[in-house]
Amino acid sequence: MANRLDKGVIKEFSFGNYLKISVLFLFLSCNFSLTAQQKTYCNPINIDYGYTPIPNFSEWGRHRATADPVIVLFKDTYYLFSTNQWGYWWSDDMLNWTFISKKFLRPWHNVYDELCAPGVGILGDTMIVMGSTYSTNFTIWMSTNPKENEWKPLVDSFAIGGWDPSFFIDNNGKFYMYNGSSNRYPMYGIELERNSLHPVGTRKEMYSLEPWRFGWQRFGEHMDNTFLDPFLEGSHMTRYKNKYYLQYGAPGTEFSGYADGLLVGEHPLGPFQAQSDPLSIKVGGFVRGAGHGTTFNDKFGNYWHISTTVISVKNTFERRLGIWPSGFDSDDKMFCNTTFGDYPHYIPTPGIKGDEYGQDGKSPYFTGWMLLNYNKPVTVSSTLGGYLPNNAVDELSKTYWSAKTGNLGEWLQSDLVNISSVNAIQINFADQDVDSNRLGKWPNQFHQFIIRHSLDGKKWAVLVDKSKNNTDVPHDYIELSSPVQTRYIKLEINNMPTGKFAISGFRVFGNGLGEKPETVKNFIVLRTEKDKRSAFIKWKPVDNAFAYNIYYGTEPDKLYTSIMVHSNNEYWMKAMDSQKTYYYCIEAINENGTSQRSPTLKVD
Repeated sequence: MANRLDKGVIKEFSFGNYLKISVLFLFLSCNFSLTAQQKTYCNPINIDYGYTPIPNFSEWGRHRATADPVIVLFKDTYYLFSTNQWGYWWSDDMLNWTFISKKFLRPWHNVYDELCAPGVGILGDTMIVMGSTYSTNFTIWMSTNPKENEWKPLVDSFAIGGWDPSFFIDNNGKFYMYNGSSNRYPMYGIELERNSLHPVGTRKEMYSLEPWRFGWQRFGEHMDNTFLDPFLEGSHMTRYKNKYYLQYGAPGTEFSGYADGLLVGEHPLGPFQAQSDPLSIKVGGFVRGAGHGTTFNDKFGNYWHISTTVISVKNTFERRLGIWPSGFDSDDKMFCNTTFGDYPHYIPTPGIKGDEYGQDGKSPYFTGWMLLNYNKPVTVSSTLGGYLPNNAVDELSKTYWSAKTGNLGEWLQSDLVNISSVNAIQINFADQDVDSNRLGKWPNQFHQFIIRHSLDGKKWAVLVDKSKNNTDVPHDYIELSSPVQTRYIKLEINNMPTGKFAISGFRVFGNGLGEKPETVKNFIVLRTEKDKRSAFIKWKPVDNAFAYNIYYGTEPDKLYTSIMVHSNNEYWMKAMDSQKTYYYCIEAINENGTSQRSPTLKVD
């Protein structure tokens, strides 16, 4: 690949142009600033995830984690609740989040206060919050001013418990609760009396998983269902027009195939029709998993979906959060667009209509900025054991590079090979030797660093200066105020909050100045006869591509689900509905953009 890219440099940049760019580089290097308001974000979202050891697994070490997120828009402010965070966040723009410390309850192990898999509802001018519990007589909290952390019990002794609870208020004012987290029992739903929250009647069964039919519901990293039945969890209801869209998480929170399935019905308590493919799923790329989440509206009426993403290295339950554009098409089909979902996207803005789903499969929120340094050369100041430098640019969140120390002077340098236009940088810090006493939200914790850039690897200029940063930024994402043309990007650490200087993803985004990849040829999908949930997919590799998006669905004009495959030209598909015909196409990806899609294949 290096030879191909170097040839592109010679074509685009003569020696004279190089000198001009060098002068411009020196002039502009002092003018790059981060004072302009960012308009984009990148998953996993950059919030101060707490340190959360799961009981009986503390010997694996401390690690950051959260999951089971809920976002609600309340009084023109976004509020984010999630598991084991000792509080919640609020935001005015869905980009900058402010944490509020609040201990709502003392649950199952009596070591520290936490809120596990919370349910959040809006009743008029009041927000209500409930954590997961198997017990009865449980507190439901209320607030009319959550930004100021003003809470009190709404119901001191809730008559029924529920693990993974969620709340829904219908247009007619009726109030419902859904719950369930099990690989044995179904998801349940029940109406609650709006004032007292007493149950109206008894719970009704909403849905049980059908892994015999829906391949994506099979347990295991590769959906092979070898040792345990899949888990059904994380309910959430959305009403659109006169239909009810009940979402649920499956098959397991530790797997790349963690997804939110979808049921559609004409009444809040069913009956429901299970949809063939998940609403949200992301099995490939740097961020993987899109399960146990919620759908919400932004300030401009557009739909978004927030869900749990997977790391599962330090602990099975090491997880992060991702936010994806969502909506409904002209046929009222609900979708969630995770294509390029871990690349920069625009935050909510009145200039973008979220219900537009482009024929190219890209969300209107996608910036079009491509990853510039996938598996490109990396040099570092030092390396700890087998935590090798290339782990920082391999697009795998489960792997990371670690320096020998976390001290001032350790650095990592990424060579883009070509001079490229850089728009943004994401720095994903990894946990390496975290202090054993670190638990929950740790005060006065911050990352400090400097990013420099160079055209030739010799003359350097400061691109980003966060040497005096005083905030916790485990997945820092920096959108430049204006793009810079450069080749080398160097990250120098000033302060690590704990442990060694370790990076799971140093990701540079923008646009290369070369050719987009050619259309993929010889794309074939061979569906198995004995088990139509699965298929073998293969294609001829494209010389100037480093990844591919495989699009699929049960309708030829609604290929709303995609799989990103890196550095390979085959894929074992395990996620199909055995009773439906499918349609597939593919596109190639490089740092300059994407190819045209291949012709759509019908797969019986």
